[in-house]
Amino acid sequence: MNVLAIETSCDETSVSIVTNGVKVKSIIISSQTKIHAKFFGIVPELASRAHIENINLVISRALSSSGITFDNFSKKVDAIAFTVGPGLAGALLIGAIVAKSLAIIYKKPLIPVNHLEGHIYSSFIKNKSINHPFLSLIISGGHTELILVKDFGKYKVLGGTRDDAVGEAFDKAAKMLGLSYPGGPIVDERAEKGDPKAIRFTRPYLKGSWDFSFSGIKTSLLNYLKVNPVKNEKHLNNICASFRQAISETLCFKSFAAAKEFNLERIVLGGGVSANYLIRRMFLKVSRENKVKVFIPPFIYCTDNAAMIGCVAYLKYLKCGFKYSDVQFISNPSLKLEDWQYN
Repeated sequence: MNVLAIETSCDETSVSIVTNGVKVKSIIISSQTKIHAKFFGIVPELASRAHIENINLVISRALSSSGITFDNFSKKVDAIAFTVGPGLAGALLIGAIVAKSLAIIYKKPLIPVNHLEGHIYSSFIKNKSINHPFLSLIISGGHTELILVKDFGKYKVLGGTRDDAVGEAFDKAAKMLGLSYPGGPIVDERAEKGDPKAIRFTRPYLKGSWDFSFSGIKTSLLNYLKVNPVKNEKHLNNICASFRQAISETLCFKSFAAAKEFNLERIVLGGGVSANYLIRRMFLKVSRENKVKVFIPPFIYCTDNAAMIGCVAYLKYLKCGFKYSDVQFISNPSLKLEDWQYN
């Protein structure tokens, strides 16, 4: 089954052709980083305009890369999937309009996909051996969620961030340090050259809760810089390394504590921050020590991409078919994670 998947929840315009949920025949991602960098954050109106400008070209390139044309589209594509939420209202609307238009023109069924589910199942593209139940940690610019995944489309949300998402914390740290946007990759790069023990930043563990909070560590960095302005490259690298260490330890501590509490043998990471070098190393190291398997998606499937949407769409089709209510096709910027309605 070939699914044409469209992802436009934020500032990446992405289209992918995915076969049976695991074989990615093509994946095209058009980033808007240069557009938003000078604002040090996503500007929703600019994001929507960029999606309008890019979507047709991205679709054409994705089709071409997989040997599909608009002439043989009806024979080669079996269904169309799109991100229905959560995300930016205008950005989601662009993807939804295009997906629905293609579905009408070529008489193809539509599959609405929750963006969070894309991150939950992104590791499935390269790891067919992941079994349920497992603990999902979604860490990105807009999300920090800890979710117990009981089965396909059956969830229990354990906790989330009470303030900033972890990716947002990295972005704001980079801005304080005079670094570029997005902050996560540049802080990660700098941290690789620094000493993680140079500065002791707070660890916001929030014991007794599965929630996260990153406002405190952000304030801790701000207060440190007021007294200790960046002196040189070495000092800057040490700050980045120490800040990254505190966040990584917090994520790791909370995740493995939850896995132990709920007797889970698998932890699955997803989201752009799961591309962080230290987080990947730390989770894999602690997994060996605790005999808990950890699955992390390849870098290309960490950030927002249409392949993960295509993967979820196929899994959803196997459980739910093509029967969805009208409201499920309506773009929803505040969409919550909900259980699938099995046939």
